Amino acid sequence: MKKLVLSIAALALVATTMTSCKKDYTCECTATVLGMTATTSTTINDTKKNATETCDKGDATTVGAEVSCSIK
Repeated sequence: MKKLVLSIAALALVATTMTSCKKDYTCECTATVLGMTATTSTTINDTKKNATETCDKGDATTVGAEVSCSIK
């Protein structure tokens, strides 16, 4: 029984560690101003959820300009 509990605890620890790994994600932003388009990219080292949230903060729309960012 003790071995079973230790095995389950070890498995749970590995599963938790694997889901919160930080990796490199590429945030690609495309800006369109008066019909002209430019694209930039930035590398974000974080969890996928946090990288997506950080990348999405770059989205913006103003008069005559639009910036759209997404994880690639």
